[in-house]
Amino acid sequence: MSLDVPAELLAAAQEGEVTDEQFAECVRTSLPYAWQLVSQLSTRLLVEGGSFADNTTPPASEAERGQLLRALASDAIRGCLERYFGVRLAFQNCHRVAVFPAAEGQPGMESGAYRRFVSTREQLLNQSPELRDC
Repeated sequence: MSLDVPAELLAAAQEGEVTDEQFAECVRTSLPYAWQLVSQLSTRLLVEGGSFADNTTPPASEAERGQLLRALASDAIRGCLERYFGVRLAFQNCHRVAVFPAAEGQPGMESGAYRRFVSTREQLLNQSPELRDC
């Protein structure tokens, strides 16, 4: 199960739409490692600037790795994180996550740094035997 959904939030979803704030709180409490990592990277991008901020440190445990995978594999959760933090997320493997400034305008307006990060070439260059089963 990806999220620990409180009964009140489940009831609200059964009645109709829930707000991004309600969903974000559920994500924050259910996937604290993933939330904290995206938060730290978003803050680093804001403070230090640059074209992106990324993480290259593997999660300390399988539980943390699982949180990260669940957060980034779900379109709804990933979209919520992007909207909440005002960034575009990119993901190469079990720990190489990057945040980019949110693209202005329409899809396809991503930065060159984003397009490079999500390219086939960069995916191949980011591989190593240690990460084979991550």
